[in-house]
Amino acid sequence: MRYRLTFVAGLALGYVLGTKAGRERYEQLKKSAQQLAQNPAVRNTAESAAQQGRQFAGKAYHVVSDKVGDRVHVPDSVAHRVKALRDRSAHNGGASTDDWGTSNT
Repeated sequence: MRYRLTFVAGLALGYVLGTKAGRERYEQLKKSAQQLAQNPAVRNTAESAAQQGRQFAGKAYHVVSDKVGDRVHVPDSVAHRVKALRDRSAHNGGASTDDWGTSNT
């Protein structure tokens, strides 16, 4: 979801920079983007998508690790990051905030 939002933001930026519509059109797009970002329905949907993504990634990790086992070595930096995220989540009772400011509730 984050990559899709980044792509859309890039398209919007390219349009604004490439168009000859001028400052008025830029301000109109900026106002529309701000209204969209502040819409509670959009925020809730984005947060739900982030939560579902975290759950799916966790399940996928367990399925892959069960099937692969010790045949693949995970770099220590990745292993430490995963452990830190799990510890933080467990310490906060599962209701933590991730690096992007979305809650894990």
